[in-house]
Amino acid sequence: MRAIWNGAIGFGLVNIPIKLYSASESSTLDLDMLDKKDLSNIKYKRVNENTNKEVAWENIVKGYKIEDKYIVLEDEDFQAVSPEKSKILSILQFVKEEEIDPALFETPYFLEPQKNGEAAYKLLLKALMKTKMAGIGSFILREREILCMIRPYQDEILMVNRMRYPEEMRTYEDLKIPSGKAPKAEELKMAETLIKSLAETFDPSKYKDTYNEDLLKIIKQKAKGKRTKTKETKEPAGKATDLMAMLKASLESGKRKAG
Repeated sequence: MRAIWNGAIGFGLVNIPIKLYSASESSTLDLDMLDKKDLSNIKYKRVNENTNKEVAWENIVKGYKIEDKYIVLEDEDFQAVSPEKSKILSILQFVKEEEIDPALFETPYFLEPQKNGEAAYKLLLKALMKTKMAGIGSFILREREILCMIRPYQDEILMVNRMRYPEEMRTYEDLKIPSGKAPKAEELKMAETLIKSLAETFDPSKYKDTYNEDLLKIIKQKAKGKRTKTKETKEPAGKATDLMAMLKASLESGKRKAG
């Protein structure tokens, strides 16, 4: 793996030199965009909107528009913004992980200690495990300030979870959320029974992205000249005419599967 950020964790007066690595990768198939006529690869070009000519990377700059005028930013301008955060991931506070709304979580990263940082790295890892706490901090990554959580992962390594800022979460006020009378007591009791019947310890290894596997099978069939048949699927019924009947049927179905 290749490190995407080098710096240090600021932990009180202790600095722990670390490297940051991406902890996840896309599982989607690498599909190319092709011209339907001759299956030629479609290329995307960086084109000047006035001249319609392609622009080389070295001639591309970043700018911000103010009153119909662009202010061009140089590398030094980005470096001048919170320079301490470009090299230090400062832990601002420690919290219980369950206090954080999971909706705020984003990309995960692994943290690896650099030379002379191993002892302090291990100390922070063990202290977080002992206290069952996580650190909240921020740093600059790719010209953006990242809010993040530092926590133990598999009790062996420190992980950083990139987080969304609260203002990045959309409001749901425009959605049609059900209101009015509460569900019937017997329906609620039956729903609770159904939930408890399906409850078990979470095991992530049970879940697998099967869409790509199925798509790859179709690709291989087409490579052999075989046609694929599309199965007709009905849209789920929109109306719940008899909740109790559906809940009872769900419980019975669960019992048959368990048996």
